[in-house]
Amino acid sequence: MSPVTIGIIGIVLLVILIFARMPPAFATAFIGFAGYAIISGWDSGMYSLGLIPFRSVANFNWAVLPLFLLMSMVVGQAGISRDIYNTAYNWLGQVRGGLAMATCVGCGAFAAISGDSTATALAMGTVAYPEMKKYKYHPGLALGSICAGGTIGILIPPSMGFILYAILTESSVGRLFMAGLIPGMLEVVFYMVTIWIVCLRNPEMGPAGPRATLKHKLGTLKQTWSVIVLFVLVMGGIYLGVFTPTEAGAIGALGAIVIGFSMRRLNRHNITTAFLDTGRLAAMTMFLLVGAMFFAKFMAVTKIPFILADYIAALEVNRYVVIIGILIFYIFCGCFLPLGATMVLTLPIIFPIIMALGFNPIWYGVLMVRMLEMGLITPPIGIICFILSGVTKVPVGTIYRGVIPFIIADIVEVALLVAFPVLSLWLPTMMKG
Repeated sequence: MSPVTIGIIGIVLLVILIFARMPPAFATAFIGFAGYAIISGWDSGMYSLGLIPFRSVANFNWAVLPLFLLMSMVVGQAGISRDIYNTAYNWLGQVRGGLAMATCVGCGAFAAISGDSTATALAMGTVAYPEMKKYKYHPGLALGSICAGGTIGILIPPSMGFILYAILTESSVGRLFMAGLIPGMLEVVFYMVTIWIVCLRNPEMGPAGPRATLKHKLGTLKQTWSVIVLFVLVMGGIYLGVFTPTEAGAIGALGAIVIGFSMRRLNRHNITTAFLDTGRLAAMTMFLLVGAMFFAKFMAVTKIPFILADYIAALEVNRYVVIIGILIFYIFCGCFLPLGATMVLTLPIIFPIIMALGFNPIWYGVLMVRMLEMGLITPPIGIICFILSGVTKVPVGTIYRGVIPFIIADIVEVALLVAFPVLSLWLPTMMKG
């Protein structure tokens, strides 16, 4: 059999293993190793078995992942999400749909120091949903805003999605972080406008909450100091070239610990929990990356990605038709697979196509993460919708109906990002260093 045929068989077997619920890390490693050994010989295969895992994780730059994970876990244990929501709640709660808007703003602020969508949705959901339920918000709008707001977690930096993308494509983590900032803030604005339109058409969906005095509003701003300090410290340092993303992760993690103890919200128990959770997630992600490297090496020797890239580049169609097709494909992937698994499975094949078409890899990274965000809340699966349905006991069908307006807003924003790449690329080009 030709390498291409072996590659196609390997891809089909990989999909079967994934749907048979084999962990993606082991499925990609197994198929990648076996396919590479069949094509290159078992001696080369066994050599790669010892070399690839070491090379995959013995890289100082990859320490950025567990460091930012630790910052996220410490922030979660310190209960900073409640402070963020309370501030947004006092500023926006008195208008129709204001509590839902406050949830989206709070999700955006929490995303700036967490980097994970599920964590953002759960952290804000446990705080925001009881308040919206108290003021008789429609469950669809309440949970729809939490689900949609939660997806901001992997777009506004620091983002675990961008870190994985950078590792798998050898792109700049710092530039990806900066590229996601404006699209992330735009996402918050689009969601707020969506909530305003929904409540304009049906005021009973989001009744106005209590009105706070200006003095009280200004007083609540002091609750957000920890978020501002961490964000400015980490992202400001990266933007100005004061330190690398890896160093920024270390400073951010240390800063989160110092802030948590200074606020007297960390103790021996929850700081231990934060370290253990970080270790578990980091280990799981590193296994996933090792599997990705095996699979990428297998794809390289089959030459399938390069054949596809040459074929698509030679097609007499506008390259934006191709990118739109790829983006739609990623919505489908995001419905069924976690973000990390989707990146591991698809980037070895699709990234060479993107480069052959002449697209900017930083711009494409923002679009890819954005589409995978949409998949997290898109029926028929929508992982975040299912998670919140289980937590709140609200039927998942109600949540699906609630997220539809936000999905429409997502489509409009993505069209804007495709039409105007400068929205993603302006900040990276302004970086120092």
